Amino acid sequence: MPLTVLSHSQLHSLLLSLTADEIVSIQQNIAEALREYSTGSQDQGCSASYQPRRTAITRQNGCTTLFMPATTGQTLGIKMISLEDGDAAGSAVESGLDSSEMAGAVDGHRARSGPRDSTTSLSSSQSDESSTSIDESNDRSSFLPSASVNDRGLSETMGAWPSAGSRDTSPKGSVMLLDTEGLPFGLINAQELTAFRTALAALLLFRKRNRVRTITVFGAGRQAYWHIRLALILRGSDIKRVYIFNRSFERAVALLRDIYSPENSSWRGDVKFTALSNDFIEYQRILTQAVRKSDAIFCCTPSIEPLFPHELLTSKEGRRKGRFISAVGSYKPHMAELHPEILKDEVTVPPPHRHFHHHTTPSGVVVVDSLGAAMKEAGEIIQADIKPHQVVELGELMMVRDAQRGDPTTDDPDTPRGREEKNLLKWIQKGNVIYKSVGLGLMDVVAGGGLVALAGQRGVGTLIADF
Repeated sequence: MPLTVLSHSQLHSLLLSLTADEIVSIQQNIAEALREYSTGSQDQGCSASYQPRRTAITRQNGCTTLFMPATTGQTLGIKMISLEDGDAAGSAVESGLDSSEMAGAVDGHRARSGPRDSTTSLSSSQSDESSTSIDESNDRSSFLPSASVNDRGLSETMGAWPSAGSRDTSPKGSVMLLDTEGLPFGLINAQELTAFRTALAALLLFRKRNRVRTITVFGAGRQAYWHIRLALILRGSDIKRVYIFNRSFERAVALLRDIYSPENSSWRGDVKFTALSNDFIEYQRILTQAVRKSDAIFCCTPSIEPLFPHELLTSKEGRRKGRFISAVGSYKPHMAELHPEILKDEVTVPPPHRHFHHHTTPSGVVVVDSLGAAMKEAGEIIQADIKPHQVVELGELMMVRDAQRGDPTTDDPDTPRGREEKNLLKWIQKGNVIYKSVGLGLMDVVAGGGLVALAGQRGVGTLIADF
């Protein structure tokens, strides 16, 4: 069985060579896998009920290695990453939410959800095209079919897993891919792969936005780089300004130096970049200006404190426009890039008929990659006391999209399905969309499989023919 090995430098070279079409293809594969994860059965392979729980081993030196298996049905993979966790030696198996939490989440969702073919809940009564809301008279998540993520329990959690006292450094490790017979065909360095697939998943909804003229990015590491690079490749002609905020000005400058290198001119275009650190005398003024102007905000730092005051988004002035927010840097309960008040404000829908002209109405939900993981690991969601019915998985949005394709009732704005489709699309295109990710091993398997195939076509990587 031939085995393709992609080292850090080999993978980096391969990722930089990807065309826009190849990036979109991998992104679509991730979208399909997330849809099946959220809504599929075990027969489909990558449903959440078919993703094994993680295990971890901590050695005497305090280094914890996590083992995160996942499957697409065709490909089986295991991601192994190590962090200086500082925990006591021993081993552990990931546990799920307790039975009372599971029962409350599942029963609550069932009480609110309608039948699979009844998915109307986005309000069609909004007269202001610049704002979007989920109708308070219906359940905030009832536009999702009843056979959705909340019905199959919340036992899995697939994001990062180090303890609260661990060092917030980039984990080192690899992803092993196996075929349907259980034979290995790919071994990939995990650092760059994780940053790439996380940004690619976050940009699934970003690609649908009507306006992405101004982007604000927090962080200057790999995750920030891939958010910026992929955003410009996918929507470059629409983006005019990018602000980069980072604690270390030297690191921000290094990121800008990379972006402005000659080989990046094809995707960099004429976008104007501004980089600042928090010791800059005008930092707060420019931060306020950037956040208010932004059509999209990418949060890519392991911060334990909010990156900006919540009033910038929750005040009357902050509500004048809808934004897409990707928060992917924090991955533990004590961490938070977004102030909890931002999430609380987003899930608090005003009473019916109470609408402020030219203000974006809260949607009532936060979008996540995995409900089980988000409820246990996402600091913003935990600190804001967000409930399961106020969370929707990205894969569930993909499911609604697929279910309504080819349905003539969704094209008629006078039908309930048509109104639901129109308002769901309006929310994704114009409304406030907060996406919170703590990571899924499934994303690594899907992206890794596609990259191994491309590596074979390009002759990239180390091929062991008779492994």
